[in-house]
Formats: sequence, structure tokens, C-alpha cells
Amino acid sequence: MSNEQRTTPLIQVKNLYKIFGPKDKQVLKKVKAGESKDAILAETGHTVGLSDINLDIYPGEIFVIMGLSGSGKSTLIRHFNRLIEPTEGSIIIEDTDVMTLNAKQLQDFRRHKMSMVFQRFGLMPHRTVLQNVGYGLHVQGAKPAQWQQQAQQWLTTVGLAGYEQSYPANLSGGQQQRVGLARALCTNAEVLLMDEAFSALDPLIRSEMQDQLIELQQKLHKTIIFITHDLDEALRLGDRIAILRDGKLIQQGKPVDILLNPADDYVEAFVKDVNRARALTVATVMKPQCVRISAETIGEAVAEMRNATDALLETVIPETLDSDHPLPVINEDGDVTGRLSRSTLAEALSDQIKEPQD
Repeated sequence: MSNEQRTTPLIQVKNLYKIFGPKDKQVLKKVKAGESKDAILAETGHTVGLSDINLDIYPGEIFVIMGLSGSGKSTLIRHFNRLIEPTEGSIIIEDTDVMTLNAKQLQDFRRHKMSMVFQRFGLMPHRTVLQNVGYGLHVQGAKPAQWQQQAQQWLTTVGLAGYEQSYPANLSGGQQQRVGLARALCTNAEVLLMDEAFSALDPLIRSEMQDQLIELQQKLHKTIIFITHDLDEALRLGDRIAILRDGKLIQQGKPVDILLNPADDYVEAFVKDVNRARALTVATVMKPQCVRISAETIGEAVAEMRNATDALLETVIPETLDSDHPLPVINEDGDVTGRLSRSTLAEALSDQIKEPQD
């Protein structure tokens, strides 16, 4: 994501509250007074779903919202397309406050601006794979030839060419979720909402779907809001991550920020057992360069890109362990910016990881 893209948020969540119950406006006063979720439930029978959520989401990023069951993450994602009405607050998407749209405007907004990928696929069993993928364009009023052509293209993109006339029941779970992803992309919506989209899949298929999403995102640059309870998945996919607990935003930031500087014990417990080599980059842990590197060594580093600043640690572990000397770290311009050694790796991947000093 470029610096220009990051200057103006595409989506702004401002002071968002959601209380479930008939007297939500009255109970909101207790929430703002600082009473706990459990105390409010015991006293009023109302459930606090969200409490004063504020987020900026930028164009072209994968923004991951994560937390344990009951944290409010699925409640939050359903506010973006107003499947759930807030008790208070606003969600602004390109200068449009979604909460102010009337029924007709909201219908058009859902059809053209956002698409959703569900955990349990959400496919229509009586329609073919091609019809499922093209359904969004069909309800937009596209002619059959148009939506069929677009649906065919997206099926090919997600690796399901040849399954056009199959029905969902004849597909595996991974194939069904590919159909769901193709359907979401077929409308060319700018924003994708993915609610635990890969959670129902077995680990191998889940990893393949993550790979495919990353590959597609490199080409499409959609703005994706991705819900998960799995930190490894969040770290792998997310440009930035927001962590919720009991309806409150506990921490948000880049994956490396979450790993290196957990906001509290709750976040620290999340990151304790994560595979840091799949989340931290070389630039995060390298030491300042203090020795002169020969031009030949720099040339080799540039050619092989084994120790580029944005490389994940797991991709450079073999070369680092095999080298008797620190390896140079280079940026995209080919300049040496630091060094990476065995001891640096050991420190970075230990349980007591510390932020490197300049």
C-alpha cells in the first residue's frame, strides 16, 4: 500500500456502540459511565456488543479484526453493511454515513459497494456454481450474457473452471468457499467483508485459501475487512490488525507492532505461542550495519534477495544459520541497511522478544 493511499481512510468507524436489548439507549449511559459488560448483563439483561469503537481503514489494505468468541468481532463487521443497526455512532465510507441511508439507498449500497464472504459458504443449493457466482450481477440487473461471462472469468481465476454446471452439494468445502469468494469478487465491489471465511476449512485447505487470497489481493488491491479468531491467520493476512475484547478495542496496529508491543496481558497471551518467523520481517530484527561490506557481497545479496528488508524471517533462516558471518540486509534500492546474524535470529524468535535498538 502506497503512502498516498494511506493518507485518506476509505472507511471511518466513529464512536460506535451496540447494546442488544429493548432499552439500549438507557443502558448506553451505563456503558459510557464505565460499568462492565458482565455487570450490565446481570443488572439489566442487556448485552454490550460494542463499546466506543474507533477505526480508520485505508484503501487497498487487508484489515483484520480478531478476538475470542464474544469479543464483538462478528457484530462489528455486520455494522459495515448495516446488517446490524448501531445503538450510537457512525460508519463513513467515502463521505457516506452508512447509518443515514434509507432502505433503497442501503440496498444499492450493499449491491454495489460491498460484498461478503461467509464462514459457512452461503451458497444457494438449487443454483449451479455459475449461477451462484453471477447472482450479484444478476440482481444488479445485468443481462445474462454479461453476468455469465463475468462469472466464468472469476471461476477460472479461483481455479474452478469446468465446475460451472455443478451444484454446491457436489463440491468440497474448499471448492465451495472458492465459489463464495468468486461470487464476492464478481460484483467488482470495492470492499470485501470476510467473516471467519476460512475457519470451517481443514488446515491444509485453509492455508491454500489464504495463499489464494494473498495472490488475488496483490492483483486486485481490494479493501478487505477480515474476521478471525486465529492470530497466525491474522498475522499472515493482515496489513493491520485490531484486537477486540468484550466489545472494546484493545489494540490496533501492524502485525509487528502487535507482536513486539502487546498492549496488555490479554494481547500478550494471544501472541505468546505464535510463530514469529512467519510474521516478523528482516527489517524488524536486523542490527545496524557496522562493518564495510564488499561490492561483491552486496551484489550477491541484491541478486538473490535473500536478506531483503521486507523478507519474512522464515525465508532467511537457512542462509543465516549456514553463514559464519552476519549477512548484509538490503533495501529495494540495493543499499545495505543492516546485518542479520545467528544471534539476532535467536533473540528475535525467543519468548522474550525485545524491540531492536537503533
